Amino acid sequence: MTPSPLLRALVADDWHAVRSIWQQGIDGGQATFESEPPTYEAFDSSRLREHRLVATGASGAVLGWAAVSPTSARPVYRGVVEHSVYVGEAARGQGVGRALLRALIDSTESAGIWTVQGVVFPDNLASLALHLDLGFRVVGRRERIAAPLAGPTAGRWRDTLLVERRSPLP
Repeated sequence: MTPSPLLRALVADDWHAVRSIWQQGIDGGQATFESEPPTYEAFDSSRLREHRLVATGASGAVLGWAAVSPTSARPVYRGVVEHSVYVGEAARGQGVGRALLRALIDSTESAGIWTVQGVVFPDNLASLALHLDLGFRVVGRRERIAAPLAGPTAGRWRDTLLVERRSPLP
């Protein structure tokens, strides 16, 4: 049995590992339309600091990460965020994504965030099943959303599923 990952706040010193895991997700073609991870400065300025997590193994190595971004600067959307969860290739299928997403839900709910949304490729069955199991629902399908110019999905139009989880807390 694989031990549960240890969860902690993502800090700047984690960036090399976070970026590497992000690149693995890009290279696999099932995580994002992006062709490369952003710079740390772009990541840092766009993700809410209090909701950035890493999962580590017993050795301290980063196995995966999760973070949220506000969906809008408008005050009426202050409780709505978009999330990202990435797990390194070697740690997939070991509960790392579940631990990160569960902790992210707990973190956002405790801060009064009532909606966590995200985008999943329909053929990323593992991610879709995880989200549905943790209370997300599919609220829409965007057809032929993008055909990136670079990366493993270059020139290929892809559908995406919009998933969201509404907090049951008042």
